[in-house]
Amino acid sequence: MALDIALLHAVVAVAKAGGFREAARITGSNPSRLSDAVRRAEEQLGVRLFNRTTRTVALTEAGRALMSRLLPAMNEVDAALDALNTFRDTPGGTLRLNVPVSAARIVLPAIVPGFLQRYPDIQLEVVAESNVQDVFRDSCDAGIRYDDHLEQDMVALPIGPRTQRFALAASPAYLAQFGTPQHPRDLVQHRCLHGRYATGVIAEWEFTCGEETVRLQPKGPLICSIGAAMDLTVEAAIAGCGVVYLFEDWIKTPLSEGNLQPILPDWWQSFSGLWLYYNDRRLIPAPLQAFLDYVRELNAHAVM
Repeated sequence: MALDIALLHAVVAVAKAGGFREAARITGSNPSRLSDAVRRAEEQLGVRLFNRTTRTVALTEAGRALMSRLLPAMNEVDAALDALNTFRDTPGGTLRLNVPVSAARIVLPAIVPGFLQRYPDIQLEVVAESNVQDVFRDSCDAGIRYDDHLEQDMVALPIGPRTQRFALAASPAYLAQFGTPQHPRDLVQHRCLHGRYATGVIAEWEFTCGEETVRLQPKGPLICSIGAAMDLTVEAAIAGCGVVYLFEDWIKTPLSEGNLQPILPDWWQSFSGLWLYYNDRRLIPAPLQAFLDYVRELNAHAVM
């Protein structure tokens, strides 16, 4: 039975994503176009592939049977097309990375421009999330994570600075009005601008100096979702609204310009840098291989 390959791609995209909206976001299409493609595929095949409600889209038994045979075949098609990269002067295709917002904000700006200039035929798509998700959930090729969130059975490659720090800071105006903390415990008397994880948990502030470690639950007038929304806490701190505790590199510019002043730098906690990780049991697409090689090259120069 002949079927337009584009319709098959639409069916696979919706099955992988578990819905039309998510599939449209991943593929750069739109839900109505995908819905129409799936409907036409079902009409041509003569069977219903998905059960649809206003809230869910789930494969039927026929749909699951088709996917069990179709997904390996589609992966082989993708591999065959990717193999053509060996005949190109430079690799091409799409590379999808799943990264935390901090990586997109702090690490990737020093890597991505040079990579794109070297490989103009590669389209890089960065999925930046506050939540720690399965790297392959959105059909991503690789992920960037801190070591406490690395998935098992993955190959990990260091990317970016190997040590980072949290930095505590406030504006000169705030410190003039409320005073400068002399010990982390003094922060319970201050207006803390802090974050909340997607799970609803308020992020603790932890400080270490020598053998002493202090953990406290910050309280203050502003709580932002961990991720890109933390930019708002920085702007509020610059405006004199309170104290911020964030990645040092995140607030490097306002610190260097004097819009924020460091507080208790001897207590700033260090942590290990990010890792680029991927599954080497899968066929490594040419765009990912190019990115891995580029990162390794940067690492070698950093060591020198």
